[in-house]
Order: sequence, then C-alpha cells, then structure tokens
Amino acid sequence: MDKKLIDVIIPAYRPGSGFQNLLKRLERQSLPVRRVLVMNTEEKFWDFRWEKEFPFVEVHHLKKAEFDHGGTRKKAAELSGADIMVFMTQDALPADENLIENLTAPLKAPGTAAAYARQLPNASCGFVERYTRSFNYPEQSSVKSAADLPVYGIKTFFCSNVCAAYKKEIYDRLGGFTERTIFNEDMIYAGKLIQNGYSIAYAADAKVIHSHNYSCMQQFHRNFDLGVSQAQYPEIFQTASSEGEGIRLVKDTFHYLCRNGKKRLIPWFVLQSACKYAGYLAGKHYRRLPKRVVLWCSMNKDYWKNGAAS
Repeated sequence: MDKKLIDVIIPAYRPGSGFQNLLKRLERQSLPVRRVLVMNTEEKFWDFRWEKEFPFVEVHHLKKAEFDHGGTRKKAAELSGADIMVFMTQDALPADENLIENLTAPLKAPGTAAAYARQLPNASCGFVERYTRSFNYPEQSSVKSAADLPVYGIKTFFCSNVCAAYKKEIYDRLGGFTERTIFNEDMIYAGKLIQNGYSIAYAADAKVIHSHNYSCMQQFHRNFDLGVSQAQYPEIFQTASSEGEGIRLVKDTFHYLCRNGKKRLIPWFVLQSACKYAGYLAGKHYRRLPKRVVLWCSMNKDYWKNGAAS
C-alpha cells in the first residue's frame, strides 16, 4: 500500500491563510502524496504564490455557476491517475503527520473501497457540537458492510468527504460520484459501494480538525439540502431510515447535557434540533413546495438556479 500513488483533491472557494496551513501539513505527511488537485471556484480568489511554495499543487479554476458538490469532485477524479484519491474540504486540517498513512491503511483489505477520517472539534467549537463530533466520530475504528444495515441503519452508508479516501479502480468501475447533486455526494456513492458488496472503513486514528458552530437557521438550510438529496436517491436511502439515528443523537445529547451540568443549554439544543428536523422534513418533501419556498429553504441556492434535477 505504501507504493500506491495518492492524490489529494480539495474543492476551494475563497481560500484564506488556513488553506496555506492545510497545504503545509499535507506536505509533511509520513506517507507522501503525489499531488494536491485543487478545484478552485473563481480564479480571482486564488493566491498564485501557493503554486510556487508548494510544487505538488495543481489548480483548476471554475466559475461559481459551474460548481456542483458531486460534479466538481467527479471532474477532479477524472483528472487523477492515482491509485487512491483522498478528498478533503478546505477547512479540514490534518491533526498530525500520520493522517494520510492512517486513512489509507484500511484500504489494504481487498473488500474495503473507502475510508473516512475522524473529525475533531476546533478550539472555537461549542459544547453541544463537541458532543456531536464524538457521537458521529467515536474513538473506535470500524468497518461497515451490507451485513451491518440491521445494526447501523443509515450509518452504514456514512462517509464524509471532509476527509475520505477511495480506491480509484473501484470508483471508476462504479461510476463515481453522481454528476449533479445538491449535497451528500459522499453518502450516495457510499450507498453504491455497500449495495455492490464493498465495505467502508472508519479510521479513528486518521484525524482532522473540523467543526462548525451553525446557527439554528443554518442548521435548517443544511438539513433541507440533506433531505432533498435523500428524496432524490430513494434507491439508496429508502433501504435505511435516518430518523432513528437522529432521535438517538437527540436523546444521548440531552442526557449528556444533564450529566455535565449544562441544563441551561437544553432550550437552545431543543430549538436547534427542531430546526434540523423541520429542514430535513421539508427537504424530503421539496417537490410539494413552490419554487420560491425551495429557494428560501436551501443552503445551496445555485443548485436550483442552474437547472436542478427533479
């Protein structure tokens, strides 16, 4: 596996000084990457000095109207001739020098086609979001296959392009990411992997620093897009419901707040959870909503303006 060629692929939009730090940490990895393919939205926001400072960077520019969560990553994958593709987001920071090595190690198993990293909270992360990180990204590694659907439900399909590695040969064979999707391109592809008999590894020792402090309305908009993506791919998501996992997260978080003397956060947490579920439910039934309402609800408004699929 250490002789495999590895490309890192990062969609970027208005990358700042944190992006330079990301490139520095990728340059210092114990298992070297061949190159970093950056799909940069709007050339005017790109710092061309980075290409001189980091020779392994190859940047491709696109217009904002051309960006698509699935399509842009699919185009980047077509540019890669590596054995393994590691997809990251511009706000994910390797926690140490072993990220790439630990992330790609599970792919040594023949039946494992993808692996995703553990996401740790950043310094500004709120108390509730810190717990959500630990709920979704525990300390224990695991490998999931179709046999785990009765146990894990929707979590069987979980995979995050915040930081995930894919075997290129299998990716190409299955057609890769969908060309046009509002969100969730990683789980849609992961669902295909599971349905085709492959496994997905969660590599807890592969760690990135990544978290957000979303407002209640941001959670609504984000979960609306999540619901839309699930409604558009019933062949994947109707085989495992998301609601059960969501309810378990709410219950566990509620008890966690009570145990740790944070009851004052419960009203805000209840409001946040209600916004998440309302957004998700609206997204699942987006076809019944007027276009102007869909535009208001969605976080990714360009998706609808650019001729979204029904």
